[in-house]
Amino acid sequence: MTSGTVVVGKEFRSDYAAQRAAEGRAYDAASLAVLPYLTTGPLARQWGVRARSFDLLVDEILGPMTATRDGSLDVLDVGAGCGWLSYRLALAGHETVALDLRDDSVDGLGAAAAYLERNSNLFARVAATFDALPLASHTFDVAVFNASIHYALDLGAVLGEAVRVVRPGGRIIILDSPFYATEADGVAMIEEKQQGGAARFGTRAATLLAPRFVEFLTAERLAAAAPLAWRRHRVAYPLWYELRPVVARLRRRRVPSRFDLWECTVS
Repeated sequence: MTSGTVVVGKEFRSDYAAQRAAEGRAYDAASLAVLPYLTTGPLARQWGVRARSFDLLVDEILGPMTATRDGSLDVLDVGAGCGWLSYRLALAGHETVALDLRDDSVDGLGAAAAYLERNSNLFARVAATFDALPLASHTFDVAVFNASIHYALDLGAVLGEAVRVVRPGGRIIILDSPFYATEADGVAMIEEKQQGGAARFGTRAATLLAPRFVEFLTAERLAAAAPLAWRRHRVAYPLWYELRPVVARLRRRRVPSRFDLWECTVS
């Protein structure tokens, strides 16, 4: 989920897992089986957004790639969490590796055990940081940052590792991370998060707010981090999500992010 073993240590991982559990993100086996198509519970609307992103990933990128590569792709799920994306893609016939720094059973790699009860070889799990992938070069057709690249500490290093492990002609995908049109809009989000940290995180605030993650992306940040030709795929999200900028203006709040899909081809 994050990069950097020194700054993002055991205490952070423990507090982060506890916070995720408090937010209702510790799913039972039945809920895990339907992700990202969860339709009940307090987080159903969030998953409704992520389901749209996942569908676009499959339909517009993985589908056409599969048609030219014998029906199966080698996919690295970076920031896999509980492994739901790896699970979905493995069921579709792809060879998947779920990679995350966290191995807890809340929504880290430990939770993926529910997917592997019947078939332990369905997909592999690797506990590692983003900026030091313990994987051979040029071994994947696709690397998907699954709601995770905004947890990087060094965007250039993280993207460099992704380029290294992806085969020439393969893709790097950024899925469900906050993008802003301008740097100022993203900085406003960080300031709001820092100011409201105590109310949101309670006694965990100091630990959870200490790492200096990237937190958000812009087109300019991507271009500066790595010499890659990025393409944006605008996702058709639910109406309530598309209206967020309008609601924010009416309430005089900061500009909200978008969670579109971004991709590039590795040369």
